[in-house]
Amino acid sequence: MFVTHLSLADFRSYAHVEAELGPGVTVFTGRNGLGKTNLVEAVEYLATLGSHRVAADAPLIRMGAARALVRGRVQAGVDDARQLLLEIEINSGKANKASLNRGPLKRPRDLLGALRVVLFSPEDLALVKGDPSDRRRFLDELLTQRWPRMAGVRADYDRVLRQRSTLLKSLSGRRGPVPAEADATLEVWDDTLAGLGADLMAARLTTLADLGDPVAAAYADIAPTNNVATLAYKAATVEEPLADAAQLTPDELRGRLRAAMGERRRDEIARGVSLVGPHRDDVVLGLGDLPAKGYASHGECWSFALALRLGSDAVLRADGVSPVLILDDVFAELDEVRRARLADRVAGAEQVLITAAVAGDVPKALHGRRFVVADGEVTAGDEEP
Repeated sequence: MFVTHLSLADFRSYAHVEAELGPGVTVFTGRNGLGKTNLVEAVEYLATLGSHRVAADAPLIRMGAARALVRGRVQAGVDDARQLLLEIEINSGKANKASLNRGPLKRPRDLLGALRVVLFSPEDLALVKGDPSDRRRFLDELLTQRWPRMAGVRADYDRVLRQRSTLLKSLSGRRGPVPAEADATLEVWDDTLAGLGADLMAARLTTLADLGDPVAAAYADIAPTNNVATLAYKAATVEEPLADAAQLTPDELRGRLRAAMGERRRDEIARGVSLVGPHRDDVVLGLGDLPAKGYASHGECWSFALALRLGSDAVLRADGVSPVLILDDVFAELDEVRRARLADRVAGAEQVLITAAVAGDVPKALHGRRFVVADGEVTAGDEEP
């Protein structure tokens, strides 16, 4: 799939912009701070309803505007002329709205699955060096692209987790037994949270198992080293190796979560927080016999981060989807060897969108259409042969 047209109104720095896109490579160049990343961020938002730069939607709305509009036309493939028109209205202080082919959708998340992207950015270094929340978010975003219904599971899990944690906080510091009514309410929240958590963990484990070989292969292609990249899921409720844990059914995972909640009940009440569930889990990235975090060099961390994104692309392709690849100011962070190897890996994608402050940072293997971003305008340049 690929985006054929992008239209923005009051999004980030743009009052209005229209950009005709197409299959193959498109490069946006211009000095830093002029809006290159805003363009690809809009494509990312159409696909994921989120941004790799900010956690909230408010910064996406142009200063002084009440709303932002992102519209994109997506074609199924080079040999498939079917097209969809995706539109999201990002509102300040009220719910966002979405439509598909001009038809309003009940919820913005109903748009998920119409466009799929894999985005590479300098922030990806946090996947290796950052907190468990960075790796959880990476995995959850990928599984939601694979199975859009999981967006609802994630939203329901977060809602129940907040409600359960609020109850635990209200009980913390109490002396004596928990009131019967509060105990009964906790039982209900435990059952609900364990069920939703089991569905989320099952999807994570399946996705991580599918990622293993593609990530290892991508790392071997990119990094000038013999170390093997590995992935493992770390959760108190799943102690088996990944190969075995991935075979656990949602019912088995639910039972383990429910039992762990019972075992940690006193600790949870004392501390006023939910200590059991996929919101506490992590993905352990390994290089050879050592964990990547804390042991890998800067170059190795970059290679691992790129391998995770390339592995994501491979997983989506195996599912029958050709995602749009977005490389946001990545080449400036890489040495010449890694630039060339990454370029070789992505050159054959159906659509590649690249931002770069300096055109010379983009390897010649990624020739194609060019846009220059300056003075709030996006101008088409000459296409490189």
